[in-house]
Amino acid sequence: MNVNQIHQAFLKELLHLLEDAGVRPNQLFAEFSQRRIAPSPDAVAAKNLVLIETAVELSGDPSLMIRLGQRLGITGYGSFGFALMSCANLRDAIRLMLRYGQVLFRPGWEAHEHGRGLFLRAQISQGTAIQQQLATELVFSNLITIGRALYGSAVERLEGVEIQLRHSSPSHSAWHRLASNIPVTFDCEHSQVFLPAQALDIPVGTADISEHIVFRQQCEEMLRGLDAVEKTTVEVRHLLVQSAGDFLDIEQVAERMNISARTLRRRLDDESTSFRSILDEIRDLLAREYLAKTELTVADIALLLGYAEPPSFRRAFLRWNGVTPIEYRHQHMAESVSQGSAV
Repeated sequence: MNVNQIHQAFLKELLHLLEDAGVRPNQLFAEFSQRRIAPSPDAVAAKNLVLIETAVELSGDPSLMIRLGQRLGITGYGSFGFALMSCANLRDAIRLMLRYGQVLFRPGWEAHEHGRGLFLRAQISQGTAIQQQLATELVFSNLITIGRALYGSAVERLEGVEIQLRHSSPSHSAWHRLASNIPVTFDCEHSQVFLPAQALDIPVGTADISEHIVFRQQCEEMLRGLDAVEKTTVEVRHLLVQSAGDFLDIEQVAERMNISARTLRRRLDDESTSFRSILDEIRDLLAREYLAKTELTVADIALLLGYAEPPSFRRAFLRWNGVTPIEYRHQHMAESVSQGSAV
C-alpha cells in the first residue's frame, strides 16, 4: 500500500461517518472547496486540517475525530501496519513509527527518553487552535487503536501509561476516556503519551521476525520512492519485495505494471540496470537481514529467497558479499558482541 492508498483509507472512513450523520460526500467537498487554505510548507497537511475541520462542522459532532481514529485500523496502513504487527515488542514498534513517520503520518512523532520510560510526542504545530485540537484527537485515538491491535485490551491495563494533551478539556472529554480507558490530562505543555519502561519490552502477540524483515523493506521502498528519479527500478524493486517468499518473474512483474516484458527490459536498460540485478539486490538485502536478525538456517533462508537448493544460494551469497552465509553470520555476531562490550 502506498501513501495515496493510506490517505484514501482515511477518507473512506471519514465519509462513512459523515453519511451516518446525514452528510453526503458532495456536501463535504463543496464546502471544503470554499474554505481558504493558508499558505504552508506542508500543503498536504494544511488541506487535511481544513478538511477535518469542515467535516466536524457539517456533522455537528465535536467528537468525530476521536471516532475516526477508532475506525482506521492498523491494517489500513498496509505494509506499515503489518510491519508493526510483526515487531518483537513496543520498543521496536516505536522505532518503526519514528522511521517511517515522514511518509505515513501527518503530523510526525518524536520520542523523548525519560528516567521511567519515554514520551511519544506528536508534532502538531500547524493550523489554527481548533484544527490542532481536532488533529490531536484523531492521532491519539488512532494511536490507541493501533495499540489495541498489538496488545489487545492489555494496552489499557499497563500501569503508568498516561495521555497528556495541550488543549483544554472540551465538552466531549468523556470521549477521550471512552476511546482509550487510559488517564487523560489536559492543559499540558505537549501532546504526548507516556510509556513506562516496563511496557516497552512486552512482546507483541503477532511478532514474526521473518515477516517483519519483508514488511520493513516494503516500507523502505516507500521512503526510496519519495524522490526517486528511476521510477521503473523503484516500482520493480517494490513489487519484488512485496512478493518475497514467492518472487514474481519478469513477465509477472510486467503484467502488474501493465506493460510488456520487452518494454520493461528496455526501461530498466535506460536506467542502467536489469531485472536480474534488481532481483539479486533484493535477495542479497533480505539474506543479510535474515542471517543477522534471525536464527533461520541457511537452508530455510535459501527457500525463502526462492532457491531450490542451498548450495545455489551459498554460491550467490559468496558472489554478492565475498563471504559465505555462515561466515557472514559469524562476522555479524562477533561485531555485535564487540559493540555490546564497548557500551
